[in-house]
Amino acid sequence: MLELHLTQPPEVVNVGAGIHGVRRLRDVFRLPDLWQLHLYNYSAELTLLGTTYSVAPGYVSLTPAGTQVQFDYRGRSEHLYAHFRPVATGEPTYLPVVQDAGAAAPLVSALLRSALEASPSGSSRTTSEVWTALWRIADLSETTEGDSGHPAVATAIAYIEANLAQPLTIPALARLANVSHNHLTRLFQTETGQTVIAYIRTRRMNRARHLLVASTLSIPAVAASVGIPDLQAFNKTCRRELGASPRAVRNAVAGVGSAG
Repeated sequence: MLELHLTQPPEVVNVGAGIHGVRRLRDVFRLPDLWQLHLYNYSAELTLLGTTYSVAPGYVSLTPAGTQVQFDYRGRSEHLYAHFRPVATGEPTYLPVVQDAGAAAPLVSALLRSALEASPSGSSRTTSEVWTALWRIADLSETTEGDSGHPAVATAIAYIEANLAQPLTIPALARLANVSHNHLTRLFQTETGQTVIAYIRTRRMNRARHLLVASTLSIPAVAASVGIPDLQAFNKTCRRELGASPRAVRNAVAGVGSAG
């Protein structure tokens, strides 16, 4: 397991889409002072820290700074990546080198593509998207420990994560997961320990906190981006879930993550 500090947003140096395996089937390189995050759209072998891992579409990997990494491709291979420097404060988070992002892969992909589209690379928007992607990957370690989970819950969670800005209802999620309203409610409670509504609220406010801390989006824009456009409701939920008003959450770490 890798020890990675995520309490503060990282310094994001580069985000991009890499295409490899065209001219040669092996790459070996090392970034002296930058961590690497990769989201794969191909099958290959990845060797680092003395271990060879098989990666496949939807897998993610983390490479610590100063670590030599070797990629053995099977042909034309495309992945999304981010190079970053963590801020070594707060309690560390422990993550595996390689893991299957599963139902969360589309969300991680969307976050990295959004970061890639933001300009310049060090902008607060880029930082926010990469930081959110890293937290989502960190969450995988918790949610995949009991991977015998019901596919209906996985389907509902994947949709929730990708659509936090949109209206979300239990009946609509149940239809999407092809189960009844009551069955999805029971499954969700059993597997996550939360009601569907509580899970949605938690994920929305986690996302809101990232945006408040690591972006310069206005508070109304943050509220809208997490599906709570009513400012009074957003303020109330923020105080209840995060322990402070949106402005206080932002001011508590003013200037963090907005370099560049």
